[in-house]
Amino acid sequence: MLPTDAENLYVVLSAKVLNPNLTIVARAGEEGSEQKLLRAGADRVVSPYHIGAENSPTLLKPSVVDFIEFATRSGNIDLQMEEISVREGASIAGSTLDQCGIGRELGIIIVAIKRTGGDMTFNPTFKTVIKPEIS
Repeated sequence: MLPTDAENLYVVLSAKVLNPNLTIVARAGEEGSEQKLLRAGADRVVSPYHIGAENSPTLLKPSVVDFIEFATRSGNIDLQMEEISVREGASIAGSTLDQCGIGRELGIIIVAIKRTGGDMTFNPTFKTVIKPEIS
């Protein structure tokens, strides 16, 4: 995540030239930048403006909005979000989150688990079983 939309745009363009098959999720910091990033090759764009518009109940909770804005501004906190696929035969496949110890050992917070069919479990418990992705 870079400090300006212009820098994010440059990275999207450069990345697509280097590997057109990349899936790119870009961050738009200014209203109106989403379309530019999509035209440049981003597959999805995350924007505080878009998040606020789609989640209008959040507007009734100003602390939530403050956190989202704070977390998405570069340099404020060390926040990194990743998506990881678990393949058949992976050592953690079939284990619960507690058994595999991924959160404890890597110091990460698992926000959600997306199943092969597209269903998502948000804030999974330590008893949630990690199932491999079915191709």
